[in-house]
Amino acid sequence: MNQRTLLIVAGAAALIAAVCLVAQRSSVPALSVLETHAALADTSVFVLDVRTPPEHRAARIAGTALIPLDELGGRLAELRPHAHKRIIVYCRTDNRSGTAAALLRKNGFDAYNMTGGIVRWKAESLPVAEGESR
Repeated sequence: MNQRTLLIVAGAAALIAAVCLVAQRSSVPALSVLETHAALADTSVFVLDVRTPPEHRAARIAGTALIPLDELGGRLAELRPHAHKRIIVYCRTDNRSGTAAALLRKNGFDAYNMTGGIVRWKAESLPVAEGESR
């Protein structure tokens, strides 16, 4: 194949991958930050932060677990004790959490994407924790 053909094939593959990701993410149920805040008192809910450790330390929803998105696939076993719960996933704005929730659903978890992420959470003046997790 010549270089032009390779570029066309690579571009088409990237487009197909993007369409598949959007289709996969669009099938993930979503909850607003206000719905998530209301659900925090429910013991059948587990809230998961998929941002990086520095982002988690800077501002997080109190009591939430951290498994960065790039580690999630290899750490699914850690979530098995919560398999009977509704798992609400959040990140900064909801891009990573949508991907994470889709991965969790694919692996049998009842996962939801928190729309707007911690940015929206803070915009609604909801409480955040800072510093190291306990």
